[in-house]
Amino acid sequence: MTYSWEIRARVQFEGDAHVQEDTCGFAGDTAWVVDGATTLLEPLGLPAASDPQWLAQTLSVLLAQPLPAPEGFVGVRARLASALAGVDAIGMAMVGQERVRFPSAAVSVVRLNEDGVEVASLADCRVLVRLEDGRTELVMAQDADAAVDAATVPGGPVDPQDRLLVLGKDRERRNTPGNLWVARREPEAADHAHVVQLPRPALMVLATDGAWRAVDLGLVASPAEFLDRVATPLGALELMVELRREQGRIGEVADDATILALVPAAK
Repeated sequence: MTYSWEIRARVQFEGDAHVQEDTCGFAGDTAWVVDGATTLLEPLGLPAASDPQWLAQTLSVLLAQPLPAPEGFVGVRARLASALAGVDAIGMAMVGQERVRFPSAAVSVVRLNEDGVEVASLADCRVLVRLEDGRTELVMAQDADAAVDAATVPGGPVDPQDRLLVLGKDRERRNTPGNLWVARREPEAADHAHVVQLPRPALMVLATDGAWRAVDLGLVASPAEFLDRVATPLGALELMVELRREQGRIGEVADDATILALVPAAK
């Protein structure tokens, strides 16, 4: 049996600090959202407006293709691993073995199957699923900067002026044992993805953390309300405009914001 998605809304807002480094899409039974991590280490100069933009766009193209999966991966992990293997092959031709300075991203990938929908996430993109019984499920792996926010130095928390340095050190440790795993060029990152199997969705929304600021800032009261607000193009646009106005009011630098709302196609 074949499965596929139908689109309900797709909205992307570029942030204040850099070019658009989010992507999203769907093909066949698979859908995804990618949030490129802002460059903190010395850039490699990949062929795009920024290294994270290159990774997000390249990963999106590869996720749209049913590539052979590396040995040992099945289901949604296989789709993620095959795309990362593709990034690795392209990266090898462009920058050789370089990994630490290679761009990275948060990503969520979902696949429809006979039991419903399988979700795989690395870092802090959000997947919201409205089940056919009306319940709303929220899936996220972990906050990408949680370790930095929890870091301490003698005398107390990290001073804000030192945070960029700490963030840079955190980036250097990613995709190593005991540290945060993200989408970069290592297929084995798929082994570290947070994977959840859920029943068949009536509606699904994938969102980057920039869009999720609408929840963080209290513009919507809950994940269920966020899903309701962004289920149509007009609703998603209105909420993102509200978010940008609130961020302007409080002086917050806005991040890229991406929302993709989908429903399973009729069988």
